[in-house]
Amino acid sequence: MTAFARHLQPLRIYQWSKNLLVLAPLIFARQVHHPDQVERSLLAFAAFCMAASATYVFNDLMDIENDRAHPEKRNRAIASGAMQPGMAWALVAALLVLAVSLGVMLNIEFLGMLLGYIVLTISYSLLLKHLIIVDVLALALGFVLRAMGGAAALGIEFSNWLVVCTLFLAMFLALSKRRHEMVLLNEEARAHRRVLLHYTVPYLDQLILVVGGGALITYTIYTCSPEVVRRLGTDKLYLTLPFVIYGLFRYLFLVQHGNGGGDPSAMLVRDKGIAAAVVLWAAACGLIIYLH
Repeated sequence: MTAFARHLQPLRIYQWSKNLLVLAPLIFARQVHHPDQVERSLLAFAAFCMAASATYVFNDLMDIENDRAHPEKRNRAIASGAMQPGMAWALVAALLVLAVSLGVMLNIEFLGMLLGYIVLTISYSLLLKHLIIVDVLALALGFVLRAMGGAAALGIEFSNWLVVCTLFLAMFLALSKRRHEMVLLNEEARAHRRVLLHYTVPYLDQLILVVGGGALITYTIYTCSPEVVRRLGTDKLYLTLPFVIYGLFRYLFLVQHGNGGGDPSAMLVRDKGIAAAVVLWAAACGLIIYLH
C-alpha cells in the first residue's frame, strides 16, 4: 500500500456507500428532474460523507489498543502506526469543518440532522458502544438520520413507514456485525469489545430474525400505503418486494453460514447476489416511479 493510500484508509471511502441513503428522498419524491434539488441532494451526500469519515477516524483513535489486538483491524493505518495520532486528530477537525460548512450551505433543518449524526456517532465511540442493545440502536439511528437529513435538505416530508423500515434494516445490519465479531474472535471477542460480554450467538440470531422480519413488513406496508400511492401516483411499488426479500435472505444466509456480516459495505461489493439484488431493486423502483 502506498503512503497516499495509507493516509486515505482511515477515511473508509468504500463505506460512503452507506450515505447513498441520503439520496433516497430525491428518488422517492420524484425530484430527479429538478437540477437544483439534485444539487442540494449531492451536497447533503457530500456533507454526510465528510462527517462519517471524521467519526471513523475519531473511532479509530479511541480504539487503537483494541484494534491492535484484532486480526483484521490491526492493519488499519492508525492502529498499525502508518498514521500518527496528531495527524489523525487534524484530519478529524478538517473533515468536521468541511461537513458543517456544507450543511450551512443547505438549511437549518438539514444542519440539525447532520449535527445530530455527528453527536450520536461520537457518543457511540465514547460510551454507547459499551451498552447492550443501545449500541446497535445508536448505529441504526445513524442511518435514520441520514435518510431524514436527505429529506430535510430538499425540504420534503419523508414517509414514517420508510423511517421505521430504515431503522429495522439498520438494526439488522448492526446485529449481524455483532454476530460476525462473536464468531470471528471466539473467546477473544469479549476482550476486544466489552459489550460482547452480554451477547451470545443464539440471542443475536433471535434478534436478527425479529428486526429482519420487521424491515420486510414495514417496507411492504410502505409500498402499499395510501399516502405513498397518492404521492407517487402508482400502486405498483410492491413489485420491488422480490428483490428486497432475496437481498435480506441472501444476507442472512451469508451471516449464518458464510460468517459474513462484518462489513455490510464490503459485502455489497463482494457478493454478486446482494449486489444484483440492490441494482435490480433500484432499477425497478426507478421504472415504477418514473415510467408508470
